[in-house]
Amino acid sequence: MVTPAVGTKLARPSPWRVWVTAARPHTITASVSPCLVAYASCRPSWDLFLAWLVFCITVQIGTNLHNDYSDFVQGADDVDTRVGHARATAQGWWTPAQTCRASVGVLSVTFASGVYLAVATGQTKNAFFWFLVLSSIFNAFAYTGGPFPLGYIGLGSWSLAYSGLGDLFVLLYFGYVAILMLPYLLYRQGQEVAWPAQWRYGTQVGLLAVTILIVNNLRDRHTDQRVHKRTTAVRFGRRFSLVQYYFCILVSYLLVLVDAYQANALGRLLPLLSLPLAARQLVAVGLTEGAALNPYVGGSAQTQLFFAILLACGLEW
Repeated sequence: MVTPAVGTKLARPSPWRVWVTAARPHTITASVSPCLVAYASCRPSWDLFLAWLVFCITVQIGTNLHNDYSDFVQGADDVDTRVGHARATAQGWWTPAQTCRASVGVLSVTFASGVYLAVATGQTKNAFFWFLVLSSIFNAFAYTGGPFPLGYIGLGSWSLAYSGLGDLFVLLYFGYVAILMLPYLLYRQGQEVAWPAQWRYGTQVGLLAVTILIVNNLRDRHTDQRVHKRTTAVRFGRRFSLVQYYFCILVSYLLVLVDAYQANALGRLLPLLSLPLAARQLVAVGLTEGAALNPYVGGSAQTQLFFAILLACGLEW
């Protein structure tokens, strides 16, 4: 992933590379991780798993693309001041309209995946299912807002990220919704589901997804403050964000012990093997500022993925 020096305009890469950069693959694990755990916890058919995996990944990519567009038009992505990874719109590789169209195209795939899941599981008339699908897509646009397309419904100046609700969105949708949707669909078909355990997994994976956002917001808090992007790091400061980061890690790993005790299974302790990686992230994030935090955005994503893989393996033990 390209990280330009502040004030650097990069040469336009190939069209494929522009797509890869705009999609931000270094954090795509945030949508893959809950799908792996969800599969291991309820063992759906492969077509349902793959449809849900596509749904979650395209929600994240669509959100990233609209964030790329919206941050640029609202002034948060400026080549002269940006300390994060390269952005396709800010670098001039895509026009704002092209970036927005790319987001709409990706989220159309999200909707198609939702339709497939509804038809395959007989949930076409399930209002709760459609609320989750449509709110996921809506929130992809609402995460950073922008004149288009939210302006058409009077919400052009409103966003989750700019109002400081990004952390909650990530926990709810990349934690609970992403983990619980497959068990919920199987439950509607008559399969028994251990709901307390599923909620635990949603909490663990969701909190680790939040750590990715925390590092991102810590890195960008000074530029965000200048454009009135009121993330939690801007609202409450660096110390609060570090405490929040430590809290998310601590709760995720304490719930490993709870899960192992409840299941009376040593295999459920496997996620503890990722603790040294998490500890290195804890120390590094606490000692690092600005652009130097870039590796720890991806590092937090790697921690979450390693944790999720070990959790999924423990469920299969």
